[in-house]
Amino acid sequence: MTHDLITMGRVSVDVYPQQVGVPLEDVETFGKYLGGSPTNVAVAAARHGHRTAVITRTGDDPFGRYVHRALRGYGVDDRFVTAVPHLPTPLAFCEIFPPDDFPLYFYRWPKAPDMQIEPGELDLDAIRAATVFWATVTGLSDEPSRTATVTALAAHTGTTVLDLDYRPMFWDSPDRARREIGRALPHATVAVGNLEECRVAVGEAEPLAAARALLDRGVRLAVVKQGPRGVLAATADETVRVPPVAVKVVNGLGAGDAFGGALCHGLLSGWDLERTIRFASAAGALVASRIACADAMPATDEVERLLREDGMTPTTPREGTA
Repeated sequence: MTHDLITMGRVSVDVYPQQVGVPLEDVETFGKYLGGSPTNVAVAAARHGHRTAVITRTGDDPFGRYVHRALRGYGVDDRFVTAVPHLPTPLAFCEIFPPDDFPLYFYRWPKAPDMQIEPGELDLDAIRAATVFWATVTGLSDEPSRTATVTALAAHTGTTVLDLDYRPMFWDSPDRARREIGRALPHATVAVGNLEECRVAVGEAEPLAAARALLDRGVRLAVVKQGPRGVLAATADETVRVPPVAVKVVNGLGAGDAFGGALCHGLLSGWDLERTIRFASAAGALVASRIACADAMPATDEVERLLREDGMTPTTPREGTA
């Protein structure tokens, strides 16, 4: 099977509180969800009807078995998910203090299995054949995942997305992250990040300057997420600014992954840039209004309904593919 989208990198089991506005030490009940940014992106794109797969690794444990079951339940191909027997499947806990405080606690010790993706294990034929390939900066933070990520990025010849996804707890320093990102960017055609991630990646935090710096590094599309100020997206010939979609924020975690899956949907559908970014922004807003991440990824009709309600009905797409 040829995939529309293959993502690569982090996976976890998210253990999120059922009580909002309560410190973690006082939470009494939790929900268990599939998590990890590239894993969520694959789920989000599958919700829009695409054939997706994720390349990652879990522990050989009950949580690893849960990851496989959850992926299959969401319609995501799990053939590239393998186990590392001596390492536990990562867990992620969060606290929920709307509208903008969502502390996240990663349990990825002694080392996360998804950092053990080996270059020699990659199915490069499947990666080359996929229409879109998505990788994350987190995958560059340690070996052998770093070499495997760059190998996969270099092998893909279609639309190749680098999610700037900078998590400081995974790096020795921002300077080290910038160096590794610099080695990966020449292999990407699309870069996506928030203002802090752009600052780390290219030394620019002003949205237009960051987009231009990313374009100067060789990508064809730069997407800069600005939180409550919306999204700026730029190519060599076009710049689009899209305001945020107003929702009541419950949990901001996972919104960026919904944005990513919807961005891939727009690219795969051949939509123009403004329609793609408006749709992706609405998808992210919907997930921000829900507690979970993967479980909360919206279907296409939900996103379109929110756009209509917000008075931001997207324009007619152009013909073409990613």
